[in-house]
Amino acid sequence: MNGERISRRNRTSGIVNNPLLGVEFLMELFDSGSQPENKNTTDGQKNQKQQKPLAYRMCPRDLDEYLGQGHIVGEGKLLRRAIQADKISSIILYGPPGTGKTALARVIANHTRARFEWLNAATAGLPDIRKVITGARAQAKAGHKTILFLDEIHRLNKLQQDALLPDVEEGNITLIAATVENPFFYVNSALLSRSQVFELKPLKEEDLLKIMETALRDGQRGLGAMPVSAAEAALRHLARLSDGDARKALSALELAVMTTPPAPDGKVHLTMEVAEESIQKKAVVYDKAGDQHYDTISAFIKSMRGSDPDAAIYYLAKMIYAGEDPRFIARRIIIFAAEDIGLEDPQALALAVAALRAVEFVGMPEGRIPLALAVAYASKAPKGNASYMALERALKDVAEETTMEVPDHLKDTHYRGAREVLGHGEGYKYPHDYPGSKVEQEYLKKKKKYF
Repeated sequence: MNGERISRRNRTSGIVNNPLLGVEFLMELFDSGSQPENKNTTDGQKNQKQQKPLAYRMCPRDLDEYLGQGHIVGEGKLLRRAIQADKISSIILYGPPGTGKTALARVIANHTRARFEWLNAATAGLPDIRKVITGARAQAKAGHKTILFLDEIHRLNKLQQDALLPDVEEGNITLIAATVENPFFYVNSALLSRSQVFELKPLKEEDLLKIMETALRDGQRGLGAMPVSAAEAALRHLARLSDGDARKALSALELAVMTTPPAPDGKVHLTMEVAEESIQKKAVVYDKAGDQHYDTISAFIKSMRGSDPDAAIYYLAKMIYAGEDPRFIARRIIIFAAEDIGLEDPQALALAVAALRAVEFVGMPEGRIPLALAVAYASKAPKGNASYMALERALKDVAEETTMEVPDHLKDTHYRGAREVLGHGEGYKYPHDYPGSKVEQEYLKKKKKYF
């Protein structure tokens, strides 16, 4: 919804300032079932709640229900203290999908007495941002604080981000931004300097298990109203293949439970077979233009450089599984073979080039086999960067020193007058006329030592 905004004064009053969306919808968006069910709630309203995805319904309502990210919201941590004291300053929450960025914003919304506004950068435009700012300025004059949660801030362009800057700086708005991309790449440096960046990590397997177990017990928001018997091995399989993503774990759990017919004993039995069906392929967190791309290829190269073929093959498998361009991988192996192996084993470069040609010739998935061969060879080969470092030192000399002229006896003699008029080639000693094809003569005006 373009310009979707949510305003909330405090948890107890439940005042909402957007009649277009409706009170029930807005309260549910932040509380996600956090309010006790009213006795006058209609069956239709109950059904509407239950139709929302399980991952949405099970959103934590307070810090006690929020699992994981102990490094930023654990007992005594700065962010936890700030939330509890309702003294939040501008922050940027950065991490993979399903790690609790939006959930943490909802916890803050349930706790704060400030007006809480919500924008999603995927749908919001500059007019929406300016509208929020105008309202925040009016509230600031009345002594009221406004918190703006901006989801997917990396989708905002520079102009849109710049529109936030003056009011964040003046304190009219406290910004809570969430992004799956590295904010140091995608967020303006001016906004970064006025915000604290908190990195959220993929959830641990044990945290995901607790989240799913809670969902199975919760009769109001979760699946507790259904007779479900879940094998621990099945839940662990879901947790492991969710790769730290709570949303994925809960979605797989819901799919498994809702599509499995009850057994003769009346229970839905969540077995390993059912779990495998509900989450058939692990979704590796891997963004081809962001952190995961660069971090993985960095670890891949450093593992080969460190002569650890097992680690290098693992990172190769991760990239292949995630759909990385195999030609990109092959090019990196070629560069590595020249830079980090070089003269110690020149055959490594030839094999790396052959791997690239093989990938282009046979395609994938078979192309992964020559890639694995090149990676194993490069990892086990002796290492040396003498040629690379020699070039680096020579480039530095060329850039910083007076450029040396080529000695006359080494200059080209193939054009008319070069030898007779200019004296090019005079005194040149042809190495093959000497024993071992070696002869001492001047090759540089100033002697250099690069090897």
